[in-house]
Amino acid sequence: MAESDPRADSIEWTRPILLLAGPTASGKSRLALELARRRDAVILNADSQQLYADLRVLTARPSIEDEVLAEHRLYGVADAADAWSVGRWLRAIEAELAALTREGRPAIVVGGTGLYFRALTEGLADIPAIPASDRDAASALFDAKGEPDFRARLATLDAASATRIAPGDRQRLIRAYSVATTTGRTLGDWQAATRPAIGPELHDAHLLEPDRVALYAACDRRAGQMLNEGAIEEVRRLLDRDLSPDLPAMKAVGVREIRGFLGDLTDRATTLTALSQATRRYAKRQLTWFRNQTPNWLRVQALQ
Repeated sequence: MAESDPRADSIEWTRPILLLAGPTASGKSRLALELARRRDAVILNADSQQLYADLRVLTARPSIEDEVLAEHRLYGVADAADAWSVGRWLRAIEAELAALTREGRPAIVVGGTGLYFRALTEGLADIPAIPASDRDAASALFDAKGEPDFRARLATLDAASATRIAPGDRQRLIRAYSVATTTGRTLGDWQAATRPAIGPELHDAHLLEPDRVALYAACDRRAGQMLNEGAIEEVRRLLDRDLSPDLPAMKAVGVREIRGFLGDLTDRATTLTALSQATRRYAKRQLTWFRNQTPNWLRVQALQ
């Protein structure tokens, strides 16, 4: 049974939905469990890696024991061969939140995938699918003309995107150009027409933002626990399925590092070091994203 989390006393939660975000190894699941038990709330997953059933240990999904202590939904609901998009997750959690509203039960949305929280609180632009031929044409134009010329062409169609997109971000430049030329509307136009799935009157939002040194130490401990508690066997079973390397589950943090061990390319000690480094880098990216994108969320700085 998980220990109680003293951080729960500092959480301000007066609205029906609590958003609880933060980097990996920051103790989100433990805190959510404590809060859910206090309020008889349902915990909803907002972590893109924990959607997949194949990697409970490697993605640090809540344990079976913890799932008995409080109801968890949208954990392990997808097969590794199935690629979930942000839109698919948003539709799934909207349905869960609607059901909980009918039941009169509070919800805790917890995870580390920033784009999920953005979609939930700001909406997801309903941009029509861009034909592959249009994307390919934009890509060929970029390669033929180079970024400066391509960006100038984009500016005539979508000045905001041409200014906003960082230098070297080929993928987003091509995306903005393709949307503008195919739909006749800019990305900003599409985004302005979106509506959030949940308004500010329905949720309280907290970001777990621990000291980076302490967070990295927690990442190192988690990496060791993963190797000792079955992550190698999980990855072995996943690789035995011979799935496309482009699938999200195949890109989960740790799969590449453990693949090297299983292929006799590295020893266990080297694998542990690589897994620790990958986990820390992932936590750093998450922490940076949330710090920049959620300035108004309340901060929880302690790990426990």
